[in-house]
Amino acid sequence: MSDPDTSHPPLRSREWFGPNDLRAMTARAYLRAEGLTGSFFDGRPVVGICNSWSELTTCNAHLRQVAEAVKRGVLAAGGLPLEFPTISLGETLMKPTTMLYRNLMAMDVEECIRAYPLDAVVLLCGCDKTTPAQIMGAASADVPAIVVPGGPMLRGMWKGKPIGSGTDTRRFWNGKRAGEITDEEWCEIERCISRSAGHCMVMGTASTMTSMAEALGMTLPGAANIPAADSRRYAIAEESGRRAVEMAREGLRPSQVLTLEAFENAIRADMAIGGSTNAIIHLVAIAGRVGIPLPLEMFDEISRTTPFITNIKPSGAYLMEDMYYAGGLPAVLKELSPLLRLNALTVTGKTMGENIAQAECFNREIIKPLSQPLYPEGGTVILKGNLAPHGAVIKQTAASPHLQKHKGRAVVFENYEDMMARVDDPKLSVDENCVLVLKSAGPKGAPGMPEWGDMPIPEKLLKAGISDMVRISDARMSGTAYGTVVLHVSPESADGGPLALVQEGDTIELDVHGRRLELLVPEAELKKRRTAWTPPEPHYQRGYGRMFLEHILQAHEGCDFDYLRKV
Repeated sequence: MSDPDTSHPPLRSREWFGPNDLRAMTARAYLRAEGLTGSFFDGRPVVGICNSWSELTTCNAHLRQVAEAVKRGVLAAGGLPLEFPTISLGETLMKPTTMLYRNLMAMDVEECIRAYPLDAVVLLCGCDKTTPAQIMGAASADVPAIVVPGGPMLRGMWKGKPIGSGTDTRRFWNGKRAGEITDEEWCEIERCISRSAGHCMVMGTASTMTSMAEALGMTLPGAANIPAADSRRYAIAEESGRRAVEMAREGLRPSQVLTLEAFENAIRADMAIGGSTNAIIHLVAIAGRVGIPLPLEMFDEISRTTPFITNIKPSGAYLMEDMYYAGGLPAVLKELSPLLRLNALTVTGKTMGENIAQAECFNREIIKPLSQPLYPEGGTVILKGNLAPHGAVIKQTAASPHLQKHKGRAVVFENYEDMMARVDDPKLSVDENCVLVLKSAGPKGAPGMPEWGDMPIPEKLLKAGISDMVRISDARMSGTAYGTVVLHVSPESADGGPLALVQEGDTIELDVHGRRLELLVPEAELKKRRTAWTPPEPHYQRGYGRMFLEHILQAHEGCDFDYLRKV
């Protein structure tokens, strides 16, 4: 074995492969069993490729090919690439929700990075929770890390018009329920709405979180929005492999990138792109792993001072493929540069300002200038009030303007099963002015805080031409969804939050501009109801489910486990 390079920080892998003892010999011998020669143990950086590929996660189904491109880059830069799997979270197939397993995946990533002889790691992600889970794990392990997203699907096409998975799926489903879409048309839509590997091609949670990874400085510039089927996805994967080797030699760790300035940049980018409401939970969780508190008030303050400028569904008209052709997130960040912390360090070793200096916008219909925003404030706002003491969220850019200041009678569903059993009942006492309320849909109550928040409009109202209503819950909703939907009510009902006390016929007042969510019931009556309230039985008595229920934090705290946060 040759002497290590003393011009750079010591490599972690030397502890495994460097010594002339039995353990190191065994480590080298077993990798030789994979066909490697001794030159790979001669002090070169070992780069782990953390792959969330799975055939059960369509969004990530192409990541094997992406991993091969990363390997090319690592080898070309003089490193040793070693690919390893983690659990993979596919939103469309997992029940009750991938959010139940985000923290488990983060633990898987963290422990693999810490336990193996890795000098750097490339994180391959795509579907909603795989991106935050990998960043959370890498942040806790604090080994040099760079993110390579899988990218969005190609746009869907139906009858000559582009359509987007999730957003248009919901729109067409409502049309089918209202009798406007035939069974034959529904089958046609199924065949053409998702036509390549990659995640949803609207600004859902997946595209939001890969954009957040880039805005945090955890990817190479432009990596977030390249379509999955585009050859440039593999080119940037190769470049990321090269950069991972350099990061290993430099010792550039996540704790140096994931600073308060980086999170401020990410929050501002989230508001400008009309990102998923789920981004708030994930950013709070990631920040907690590096000891940075992100109170909801910070999100609201940044939202008030950040125009919404990105014309992408569900808040706009275009799809992620169009956004990439318009210049992608770098063009958005360049437009936001007067509002950004341009000195924030990124995985390139350069600042955010240096990364976006040459970015250009090629389509002003898609990425608007700051002086001509689509909406004067950011996409998501924070609500407070006696119904949400610790906060709730609403995506104002995807809500109906006429409902953003609204007072209505509560129609209450005690849980998801109750809602599904009654929402389309012709006898349901409901009109377009009512407020639909769903309980027991939060982190503990569901469990796992599923994407149930965009409750279906009652069928009889759909057929009468009603397309939106105020809906309130402690659930999440898909980032692809839209409507006047209040989410993440905290504390949740199953934890004794005020939402648990709402009864049929109560009056609820929503004021988005005033940031208020109020249950208009006298305090004495609420006190009486609280005395009579009893907590629900826990969903699990063993295994991971029990651990989840005993340690999960509330939505405003990021839904991480209490013992995994650094703050």
